[in-house]
Amino acid sequence: MDAFRKAYVYVRNVFAGVLSETDSGYTFSYDEDYLRLEKASAVSLTLPLSDTPYFSGTLFPFFDGLIPEGWLLGVVSRNWKIDIKDRFGLLLVACKDGIGNVSISEVKK
Repeated sequence: MDAFRKAYVYVRNVFAGVLSETDSGYTFSYDEDYLRLEKASAVSLTLPLSDTPYFSGTLFPFFDGLIPEGWLLGVVSRNWKIDIKDRFGLLLVACKDGIGNVSISEVKK
């Protein structure tokens, strides 16, 4: 299953895993090195630490919830010329410096 786009997920600025958009939906996989860390914590309660990838037909609710809403969504959509229906694209541009402990990057740091 080839990924159209990938998002590198960080927890407290530590690389935690990869979120991928595929032709059949989305996958999230924790990084093996991250899982071995003593202080590793789950990205969310709905995605507990696991060495088995998670699959979803739609963008996982946790990641979708990181995307801005309301007027800020409009600003992001206009400034980056991304359709508001492109949730993965919005996630990539709008969640680099998230409010919580999770951030998203288009490139692995």
